[in-house]
Amino acid sequence: MTRIQEDILGLSFEEADSILKTITQISDKIVFSTSFGKEDQVITHMITSNQLPIDIFTLDTGRLFEETYAVFDRTVKKYKKKIKTYYPNRDAVEEMVSKSGPYSFYENVEARKTCCAIRKIEPLKRALSGQEVWITGLRQAQSSYRNQMTPVEWDESNQIVKIHPLFYWPDDKIEAYINVFNVPVNTLHAKNFPSIGCSPCTRAIMPGEDNRAGRWWWENSKKECGLHQTK
Repeated sequence: MTRIQEDILGLSFEEADSILKTITQISDKIVFSTSFGKEDQVITHMITSNQLPIDIFTLDTGRLFEETYAVFDRTVKKYKKKIKTYYPNRDAVEEMVSKSGPYSFYENVEARKTCCAIRKIEPLKRALSGQEVWITGLRQAQSSYRNQMTPVEWDESNQIVKIHPLFYWPDDKIEAYINVFNVPVNTLHAKNFPSIGCSPCTRAIMPGEDNRAGRWWWENSKKECGLHQTK
């Protein structure tokens, strides 16, 4: 951990705009990962409207919804901000699908985690290489598992400081921000998809279900793919 990272970990949590501006004054190695969900779109708006020197990247697993590509396109056109796209290693995908078929992730948890590791975790490590700060759109209210997280934390796996600027924002504050600033959103949100990942692995949720219930709904496991480790 660098001295700069130690300084950032020592920051007290502030409002989202403020903490984003503060960290750009401490480090110039900052990246924001977007999957184009509502929270990520809010942060993209904050970064671009304040012209903050924060690079934005996304992971294209090759299995995304068409609606996700549509909002990706709208976002680039609206904000005129380059979003660097990372794809999984071609050889690894070819080997996995050739050996186990296109839907092996339905068979068991380990097979699903293998797919996530190839399509998400390995590209993420490339995206974070050489960076000091990783900004995400995670919120405490998204799932019970994320209650264990904190707004500013050290990610041991990736050796990087993680900052979740909207961590304490409730749903109504996210919606209000989107409406006030006309932030483009994924149309799947209006169809009961609060959390949107790969198309074969995501469904709409039923009334009363947890926001993450639509992810990997066929298995009884923690609804995380490994990108965000919880304690």
